Amino acid sequence: SDHMENIYGYLMKYTNLVTGWQYRFFVLNNDAGLLEYFVNEQSRHLKPRGTLQLAGAVISPSDEDSHTFTVNAASGEQYKLRATDAKERQHWVSRLQICTQHHTEAIGKNNPPLKSRSFSLASQGSGNSPGVQRRPSQNAISFFNVGHHRWSAGQHRLSRVPILQPDHLVDVREMMSQAEGQQRDLIRSIESLPASGHLTSLDQDLLMLKATSMATMNCLNDCFHILQLQHASQQKGSLPAGTTISWLEPKISLSNHFKNGAAQNFSAEINKPASVREEQSVSEPGQLTREPEEVNPDEELEDICDDKEDDLGAVEEQRSVILHLLSQLKLGMDLTRVVLPTFILEKRSLLEMYADFMSHPDLFIAITNGTTPEDRMIRFVEYYLTSFHEGRKGAIAKKPYNPIIGETFHCSWRMPKSEVATDAGSNLSASSLSEQVTLSKDLEGQTELGYYTVKFVAEQVSHHPPVSGFYAECVERKMCVNAHVWTKSKFLGMSIGVTMVGEGLLSLLEHGEEYTFSLPCAYARSILTVPWVELGGKVNINCAKTGYSASINFHTKPFYGGKLHRVTGEVKQNATNTVVCRVQGEWNSVLEFTYNNGETKYVDLTKLSVTRKRVRPLEKQGPFESRRLWQHVTESLRDGDIDKATEHKRALEERQRNEERLRAETETPWCTKYFLKEGDGWVYHKPLWKTVSAVQTQQMDSN
Repeated sequence: SDHMENIYGYLMKYTNLVTGWQYRFFVLNNDAGLLEYFVNEQSRHLKPRGTLQLAGAVISPSDEDSHTFTVNAASGEQYKLRATDAKERQHWVSRLQICTQHHTEAIGKNNPPLKSRSFSLASQGSGNSPGVQRRPSQNAISFFNVGHHRWSAGQHRLSRVPILQPDHLVDVREMMSQAEGQQRDLIRSIESLPASGHLTSLDQDLLMLKATSMATMNCLNDCFHILQLQHASQQKGSLPAGTTISWLEPKISLSNHFKNGAAQNFSAEINKPASVREEQSVSEPGQLTREPEEVNPDEELEDICDDKEDDLGAVEEQRSVILHLLSQLKLGMDLTRVVLPTFILEKRSLLEMYADFMSHPDLFIAITNGTTPEDRMIRFVEYYLTSFHEGRKGAIAKKPYNPIIGETFHCSWRMPKSEVATDAGSNLSASSLSEQVTLSKDLEGQTELGYYTVKFVAEQVSHHPPVSGFYAECVERKMCVNAHVWTKSKFLGMSIGVTMVGEGLLSLLEHGEEYTFSLPCAYARSILTVPWVELGGKVNINCAKTGYSASINFHTKPFYGGKLHRVTGEVKQNATNTVVCRVQGEWNSVLEFTYNNGETKYVDLTKLSVTRKRVRPLEKQGPFESRRLWQHVTESLRDGDIDKATEHKRALEERQRNEERLRAETETPWCTKYFLKEGDGWVYHKPLWKTVSAVQTQQMDSN
């Protein structure tokens, strides 16, 4: 009873990638079996900001450090918490575990288990349930009388299993593997039905059955994973130092069962292509260095790859795949862990897509040529709005590859100086030009050339959540941009929405100005007919030093009427609240800029020249560079071999899971290569603002 008193105090609570950790006042209510939290102790008399039911919860100390622990409620909600030290963590964890055990046992005593009873789909044929009465024909039910006895038998075997001890997890895994096989047989039976006729593979009841069976197995997998974590935690507490934990693995993979809706063929390893075996190998962590690599732009060649995306048509031949996928989703569902069919993939990684936003380097470099802060802000808005058109490969909504953690992409652009817009050089004095050339020589070790070079590097710095960092710089013009983006995908019915959480920073070192900016949301519309891309949401661009800001609205098309891809915005001087420029038009067509002096400028994006990026040949790329990493998937997509592309993609994803599991076993943190964590964001390890500062200091010392 001494351990059942209510306890309270401050803990840090992790909210999300953007907000991060925040201090909150927590109260453990033992009588009610609740963990509640408030903004602070003073607001304790108010309604709690959040409440977790502890009955059935799992309290787990974290492997990250000695201060962190998680509370996983039976509802699926999770609190990630951090105490001030290891002693305080142990205090909270032990009290929470005692309270959880007490209320979980109380539920068991008050709710005795139901008597064992048999259940089969066949018995529903003559029943009077609403589900049976809903349709006059029972063909969809009676169809399963032939082979469903094995599935029912598997259920009976599972129902007779006694309460399991941790050392029985292997037996549970074997039973789950058998159930998985039976579930695949069920899916095969449904998908072998004709596409037309009285009973088809697209029958509403059969699609619901597929979704329910898949959801059941996914739920069992999640529960089993929690048991594995608990078992591993107990082992780590009792085994001698240096002992490694052997994770319990399924005899067959319990994820990624379907290749475009069809069951996978689990062939022997020896029958797999050599390229697939290479992708599945886990030799990289011990052999590959995570040291940053300086890519020489002279080794890069102008990109001749022109992967224009093919039209998906009306998706008729893939309709069963799409319907199968939709049958597993619900509104608002996070799609981060959902495996999408391979035929909707673009032939490039998301990291390369970010590089394609830089396809107009002339407009990017021209920003710093503006003579006034107002001019520079307007130039940045012009560059920003023209970047999305080339970033999308056509109007068809295809999805780039999800980058593997540690994946990188390098490229550069060469822009003839004569093609970059200037303002008669009025902002470039002879001394500043001389300084620019000297700085370029010091940083690049080269003589002045007739072109500017813009270098780009991107890296996938996190897997869950999926976060990418990218950085671009033009040394000669002393400007660079650094950004990190967390992509959050949600199912919206007949659309898929992608929120770009994160922030970018443009630095114009010549002027001492920094511009922060955000990114719009993206939507894939009409996913059952001809899918297309739409941007939506409000973004802001701010420069604290000059006091100029821009507000841009990407308008989604209303249900009735309205234009597609419409965008409006304005540039404002914050001190006087004066609008100095307005913009309207379509982000993939024509933009109209209207200045406060009455002048108007039109930008036709379809006629803007695109500068091809320069990329190293595949043979000179590292194993984790995007094009080399995904080369077999890309080649298979080019050849139209969807099954082969799916197999290569699955091999890469399996390798990522295996490496993640290995790091968890050995408690090895992931080390990024080019980007460093700073606060809630990620910053390039050697940004130009640090390099320029060091060079200028060196020049001052020498003088």
